[in-house]
Amino acid sequence: MQEEKLRLEDLLGASASLDPKAGINTVAIIGAGVMGQGIGQTIAAYGFEVLVVEKDITNLEKSKVNLADGIDYEIKRWAMTNSDKKAILGRIKWQTDLKNIDEYDLIIEAVEEDFDLKVSVFKELDKLAKKEAIFVSNTSTLSLTKISEKTSRPDKMIGLHFLNPVPKIPLVEIVKCLYTSNETVEFVKDFVSKIGKTPVEVYEYPGFITTRSIVPLINEAMHILLEGVATAKDIDTAMKLGYNFQYGPLEMADMMGLDEVLTWMETLWKTLGEPRYRPNPMIRKLVRERKLGRKTGEGIFKYDEHGNKLL
Repeated sequence: MQEEKLRLEDLLGASASLDPKAGINTVAIIGAGVMGQGIGQTIAAYGFEVLVVEKDITNLEKSKVNLADGIDYEIKRWAMTNSDKKAILGRIKWQTDLKNIDEYDLIIEAVEEDFDLKVSVFKELDKLAKKEAIFVSNTSTLSLTKISEKTSRPDKMIGLHFLNPVPKIPLVEIVKCLYTSNETVEFVKDFVSKIGKTPVEVYEYPGFITTRSIVPLINEAMHILLEGVATAKDIDTAMKLGYNFQYGPLEMADMMGLDEVLTWMETLWKTLGEPRYRPNPMIRKLVRERKLGRKTGEGIFKYDEHGNKLL
């Protein structure tokens, strides 16, 4: 324990300092799934140059098509213009390796919610990124402190918990781990404000604010549905009209991805041991059947090719 403490003190002492005049100008995103696409679109829309890295060309091309299709749908709804699309896509570069990653000021990890996977990503980034670069994880349940201890820059590790759909949700939770410097926090808060989001600071704890609060609500709504108290549509209607929610808890679960929600439930159940986080049988069944929600066209509800809920 003492050796570990000394090692971390050495790391913190040796870390390169940030230039307050430089700010964050270039951003790289590791992972081009639903969250990576949304984060990339949002950041590019506010004028930043963005690099998106995916593990292979098949997934990379799929992500590029999905992002373009999503923007096209917003154009049809008059929510965006062709000029917006051209500007956003023009600021995003795509690649399948970490070439030139040392040119980026902020590197955001948006891979699957798996501790070992995230650690492997940051270990590799730590070797290649410039010493001043800030590392960000989009984790919603895992320990940033434990992840940061695997790098040589724990003071520059911070969490940014974006919510899906990223371009439309104006909130970002800023998560400070045990070693995150105040300097890093201020840099990231300034960046979050520049991309049109409201930053909310939270202490590192499983689930933070949003995930910890929404999981029991989703879980209970699924129990109500499983017990036959009401239909999925009526459960969501009751919560939307009764509590002024934009979306009902069941539709929210489908939007987030039922596999992702199940991972949150399992992690919170294992970490906190509270029965309210124990996954209900319905979500386990749906995930086994690969009915993951909007992204697969079916979950609790069914969806068309644009992700619109079918009545």
